[in-house]
Amino acid sequence: MKVIIVGGVAGGASAAARLRRLDEQAQIIMIERTGYVSYANCGLPYFVGGVIQKKENLTLQTPQSFQKRFRVDARVKQEVVKIDRKNKQVTIKKLETGELYQESYDKLLLAPGAKANRPNLEGMEQLSKEALSRIMTLKTVEDTYHMRAFIEQHKPTRAVVIGGGFIGLEAAENLVHAGISTSLVQVHNQVLMSLDYDMACELHGYLKSKGLDLRLETSVTGIREKEGRLELIIKENPSMEADFVVLAVGVSPETELAQKAGLKLGMKQAIVVNEQMQTSDPDIFAVGDAVEIKNRITGENALFALAGPANKQGRIAADVIAGRKASYHGAMGSSVIKLFDMTAASTGLNERAAKKAGIAYDKAVLFSASHASYYPGAENMTLKVLFEKETGKLLGAQITGFGGVDKRIDVLAAAIYAGLTGEDLTELDLAYAPPYGSAKDPVNMAGYVIENIRSGLVKQFHWDEMDALVGRQDITMLDVRTDAEYAQGHFAGSVHIPLDELRERMGELNPEKPVYVNCFSGLRSYLACRILTQHGFSCYNLSGGYRFASYVLSDAPYHYRGMHPCGIEKES
Repeated sequence: MKVIIVGGVAGGASAAARLRRLDEQAQIIMIERTGYVSYANCGLPYFVGGVIQKKENLTLQTPQSFQKRFRVDARVKQEVVKIDRKNKQVTIKKLETGELYQESYDKLLLAPGAKANRPNLEGMEQLSKEALSRIMTLKTVEDTYHMRAFIEQHKPTRAVVIGGGFIGLEAAENLVHAGISTSLVQVHNQVLMSLDYDMACELHGYLKSKGLDLRLETSVTGIREKEGRLELIIKENPSMEADFVVLAVGVSPETELAQKAGLKLGMKQAIVVNEQMQTSDPDIFAVGDAVEIKNRITGENALFALAGPANKQGRIAADVIAGRKASYHGAMGSSVIKLFDMTAASTGLNERAAKKAGIAYDKAVLFSASHASYYPGAENMTLKVLFEKETGKLLGAQITGFGGVDKRIDVLAAAIYAGLTGEDLTELDLAYAPPYGSAKDPVNMAGYVIENIRSGLVKQFHWDEMDALVGRQDITMLDVRTDAEYAQGHFAGSVHIPLDELRERMGELNPEKPVYVNCFSGLRSYLACRILTQHGFSCYNLSGGYRFASYVLSDAPYHYRGMHPCGIEKES
């Protein structure tokens, strides 16, 4: 059997290695148009910033190592330019010489990935070649080497990153690490669209505190040369100057080859595949960023440009090609990103996706320590968990924090994959020792909160209801934080009674009025609601507390790292 694989990196390389493990006799040819057949795509920004210093650390396999270990004929700087499905043959171009040649195949696997979007900004066609070289993307190893070499040779002092997704944020972080004054321009009102707006707001304050010039709801409309620099034209705002610009405005499936071959395409021109990763031609498979797959939760068609799904798809395609039974059932978009010392992670549906899918959902927001608070080094994380109202089935989760975020999102991803409910989280038997977690792990705590909400033990309200609540005369806004916390900031018109004084001062509240309670994180206000409810009050707890709402409603500066949920600074 002769198998030709178009593209390496995650999907293609994993398929080649798996296929060889299954079939020692197969002839496997991999065609890769860059100079690198298998590399750490997700590590590229860290080479720019100097976190990863050696070039060889970026390359996982070379053509020589692939040949030696797997007997895979990996050909770099070559490109498949045509597929002849009738005769089961591809035309390949040697990029360095322009020479064309043909190879036949029994099975063909497409792993072309996605291409970085390059918006055609007004004025770009008038730029000199030198100026165009200062407009960069960060998609391939060659892109990375170019950016690193530019920084080392030209010693730039000012950079602008356009786009606030994973690549844009990682590029911006590493440029700041490299000592370059960096602005990040984002057309939306938040960075990292996998998060909900309220969860992203904490990132905004933190990124600014680390020296990043973050400009949200800002649109670049044009670009021109100005005295040896680039000048960005900003819609309805003053222009910006930079020594170089990084375009990180997303990617698009690389499917021109498949389109010319007449393969069926779906959303955003991605290649349509079945659960066996077969295209509309059963002898042609496709994997990775170029394919349309299913969202595992909603069942709807989706695109996930992530290394994890690409690797899994490559393995499954290899299994099917080798005659084994295998199926791919979709992805949930689980992701994690490091932003300086902070970590942000998500899995499953966010609120936008749940609404789009027409799912009736509710949410729990909590603030929990990464490990036992009495053990040195504990830092808090914000968790937001979405669940189906009727059944309690988990739909998605988002976490931001400084320690333990990655393991909690993985536990929640596994729980969502398994179809667990919020209540099931309370029974998860998770490992505990003071340096690593708490007896009631944040994941367990999320379950307890969801259980309380669904059982009616607590009613909650959210930050986006505050505008409609402040100033109303038919309700009571109650703040149960300490005097010192209240003095630092509070909601207008709120009554202040510290939690520990509530039972004695309950007479100050009108039992005929619903009470909307807040504290720092939502914990003390929950306790207040339990007290008041059992004394006949109708009570609502602010989800996530004053801390969470303050980020969203007032663009508060980042200052809550290393604090207990009660709002008291931890002892050093």
